[in-house]
Amino acid sequence: MALLEGKVAIITGAGRGLGKAYAELLAREGAAIVINDIGQDDDGGSLAENVAASIQSNGGNAVAHTQDISQIENGQSLLETALDSFGRVDILINNAGILRDKSLAKLEETDWDLVIKVNLKSMYAVTRPVFSWMKENGGGVIVNTTSVSALAGNFGQSNYAASKGGVWAFTNVLALEGAKAGVRVWALAPAAVSALTAPLLSEEMQAELAPEHAAEAVLYMVSDLSGTRTGHCLFASGQSIKELKLVAAEGIPGGGKDSSVNARFIAESEDKIFRPENSLTIQDFSS
Repeated sequence: MALLEGKVAIITGAGRGLGKAYAELLAREGAAIVINDIGQDDDGGSLAENVAASIQSNGGNAVAHTQDISQIENGQSLLETALDSFGRVDILINNAGILRDKSLAKLEETDWDLVIKVNLKSMYAVTRPVFSWMKENGGGVIVNTTSVSALAGNFGQSNYAASKGGVWAFTNVLALEGAKAGVRVWALAPAAVSALTAPLLSEEMQAELAPEHAAEAVLYMVSDLSGTRTGHCLFASGQSIKELKLVAAEGIPGGGKDSSVNARFIAESEDKIFRPENSLTIQDFSS
């Protein structure tokens, strides 16, 4: 039996790349899909409508939503599209996002504001109505797209990393707020080839980093295969699947008014405070 038979999934940014791969796999596993994307193909056609038509032609069930979800009213209309078309929503995958890479000294306010608007505000605009509906109607699963750039840093991506770090924090809170109502919330840090990176990669690397590999991780997350798990962040690519999490070192104890914790003692105790052996950089996820 298909893993998502009878389920309804909303996927943002699903007109190409990772979002399209998610939509196609979830549709094959029985889910009805609401495809959100504002993009157009080279002929001026709607990417969202193209993907929906392709899914339908292969026996699946899908509809397109082409409005800008960084606007509050369009986040609400995305939920309404799912309810009007399929009567419910069980899965939300917040995948939409953009890049405007520049070092901070060269980063203009417009580049900062646009990335925060698309990557973070749109997640609020979409998730708030869907999350509320799920809480009142038996639960569901939400997957929010973060990035290794947010957790490990990447040169020239202060705006992008800040937005994706916000997504990670947003996810942690929603997992707590949704637990009693059966709403499971994940963060996903995917790595996959894109139209921009494909020319830079060998055919072998393109195959290893195909979006379909990350899509299998998403299917695990939103299906019953993952049980009651919530509040986790997964890194997913063709090369590996691993949980990313915040950890603390042994540290040094605090004390009362007679505590010896001062700047010199801190310097002498660095081996207990820092854990360099467990530190990761973005290069660890791209080699």
